[in-house]
Amino acid sequence: MTKIQMTTPLVEMDGDEMTRIIWQMIKDELICPFVDLKTEYYDLGLENRNATDDMVTFESAEATKRLGVAVKCATITPNAARVEEYDLKQMWKSPNGTIRAMLDGTVFRTPIIVKGIEPCVRNWTRPITIARHAYGDVYKNAEIRVPGPGKVELVYTGDDGTEIRELVHEYDGAGVAQGMHNLDASIASFAMSCFEFALDTKQDLWFATKDTISKKYDHRFKDIFQEIYDDKYAARFEEAGIEYFYTLIDDAVARVMKAEGGFIWACKNYDGDVMSDMVSSAFGSLAMMTSVLVSPAGVYEYEAAHGTVQRHYYKHLEGKETSTNSVATIFAWSGALRKRGELDELPELVAFADRLEAATLATIEAGEMTGDLARITTLPNPVTLSTGEFIQAIAKRLAA
Repeated sequence: MTKIQMTTPLVEMDGDEMTRIIWQMIKDELICPFVDLKTEYYDLGLENRNATDDMVTFESAEATKRLGVAVKCATITPNAARVEEYDLKQMWKSPNGTIRAMLDGTVFRTPIIVKGIEPCVRNWTRPITIARHAYGDVYKNAEIRVPGPGKVELVYTGDDGTEIRELVHEYDGAGVAQGMHNLDASIASFAMSCFEFALDTKQDLWFATKDTISKKYDHRFKDIFQEIYDDKYAARFEEAGIEYFYTLIDDAVARVMKAEGGFIWACKNYDGDVMSDMVSSAFGSLAMMTSVLVSPAGVYEYEAAHGTVQRHYYKHLEGKETSTNSVATIFAWSGALRKRGELDELPELVAFADRLEAATLATIEAGEMTGDLARITTLPNPVTLSTGEFIQAIAKRLAA
């Protein structure tokens, strides 16, 4: 069989633990037999990040800027226990956070719809994509424990000496206080990424904040989105037959619960963190959730939305059989290959990505699936397959 040819490499970011094992299986069984795979390889496994003082993460992000499309395996973000387990030089930062910051990207997470895994919300018949602004807010906050009576103020001191003060609260006893920030440039990048992704996927875009309460902070998000839409995207959206829609976050939640899906829901950082988990759980499983980082410059990085499946990895090391869901990782590869094919005008590569996804879903719909799906499926008498058996079952359908 003649393999499908690639012209431009993907940036391949290898990862950790059980997902690293699955990563190699997917390449061996599902991709390399059909595609003359070209990648620029970076090992983002924790041992190599430690050995390179995390420079490999920065190098992979720079390569992604240069080549335009990357596919990433799940990686460990070390805590104190991991520092001891891996004898690390320090508690290295999240690779995802580093790459996201370097690409100035927005994360889009979309559930994978398959017959037999039914959403908890009955009217959700199409995917709901969560776009999360992954900068600032509570994740880069400053906090203080107020010990007793006194006042807390927000103070801005300009480089020219200009001072702006705003009273937060006058305390008559102990309490807490928190300060958050964001940047016009980051909000604008978030907005443009969302508008571009909506056009790319031909989906309506919703955006929601609480600007009626947060009249400066949240309202700034609303204003920047609207200004950019009016200036650069209104005509393109009308031509594409899609809509940009703004509403309050509480109204958005109520609307989402009654909607059928098929749209992108843009959220600020905290809202996106919470709502992406709600949507993924309601659709069935975090292991059935795609994740793509999109930059305003049109750079794409695909990965699974879940972690490294540590518990299964320890079983694997003991020689025990696992039944680990590889669907999101397979879709990371198919998404990256499809985008590479679109950018390089390789219809055979695009078609292969479509076939790979179709074979994966057909395997599940035939009742052959991993244990996590077998426990929640509505299909009668599902067959629970091991990690390798599931990938091999997909490979048989793909070859056929």
